[in-house]
Amino acid sequence: MKAKVDKSLNKKETEAIIKSLEGRKVAQGTTYLVSIGGNKVEITFQEEGKVDSNLRFETVQKYHLGEGYEFPDFLRKNIPEPQPDFVDDGTRVEERVRRALYHFKQVGLVGPTGVGKTHIVYKIAAEDELPIFEINCALQTSVYELIGKYIGLGRENWVDGSIVLWCRYGGILYVDEANMMKPDILAKFHPVMDQRGHLVLTERENEIIERHPYGYIILSFNPYSVEYSGTKPLNVAFRRRVNSWIHFDYLSVGPKISDKEVESLADRSDLKDMKLVYNLVKTSAELRRLYELGEIPMAPSLGNLISWAKLILDGVPAFEASRDTIINAISDDTAIQATVQRVIESTLGLSEEN
Repeated sequence: MKAKVDKSLNKKETEAIIKSLEGRKVAQGTTYLVSIGGNKVEITFQEEGKVDSNLRFETVQKYHLGEGYEFPDFLRKNIPEPQPDFVDDGTRVEERVRRALYHFKQVGLVGPTGVGKTHIVYKIAAEDELPIFEINCALQTSVYELIGKYIGLGRENWVDGSIVLWCRYGGILYVDEANMMKPDILAKFHPVMDQRGHLVLTERENEIIERHPYGYIILSFNPYSVEYSGTKPLNVAFRRRVNSWIHFDYLSVGPKISDKEVESLADRSDLKDMKLVYNLVKTSAELRRLYELGEIPMAPSLGNLISWAKLILDGVPAFEASRDTIINAISDDTAIQATVQRVIESTLGLSEEN
């Protein structure tokens, strides 16, 4: 039996829903609204019969961004490979990002490094087959690389930069660390992001390029603070052009331990010792608390924990694995490393002998 659902389900959620509905007789087209992990999931049955353990779910995306979109073959390489599920705190982050892009064509994502901002961009691009044009504003990329330039001796051979390619052909323009954007690049975005919807190519005789109807902009921001060197507040004119802002945070912080993060770590690392998995997440939660207090410069992400777990699974002693994947990753400062080490020793009972 098959049924459609309006959000992606992990293995645990799938099993829980099947168990709650098992044995019921349903008609084709019957719809149920089920609460699971704080989320409401709409289930529509495509066949008539009795629900059993063979029930299979197909995810129906409400806000599909690529339907009807066509692009030249040379951009297919810009479409990412399939990505793992995005694990959120029950606030339906992915749906909100999609909804913002569907209605407004642009969205701002705000949160510290390692909370999944880039992951969710790549996941949406992969699922909806949208090429990505990625800009990292922290790298001080030149305006010529982003807009384009003439090559050779004359003015016959113009090569489009990534922003111009996106404007012509559509897809997702992903502007990472946007609050480090240089003023000359920032100025280019104003007419593209407002009601004018075009790019003025002053570098090429003021050519006007209309923004592609399937051209989406995602701007990613680290919080404006001292710890993110080079960040600065965005001017009001730019902020007004972004209709929707979505904030990201870590799933587990301090005493709050997310079951979803524990489950995701176990699934993606293949570490079977669930007590150890829980304690790895607990350790990261305490380090994230210290990060939010400003005592350490970086907090471990789920990706860092997966790396730690994989080394443990490979037989590396837990403390040695933490040094390579957590302690040294957070800072080169020996005093900060000592602080991180004390947290690991305290929460896991580990030392250099373990």
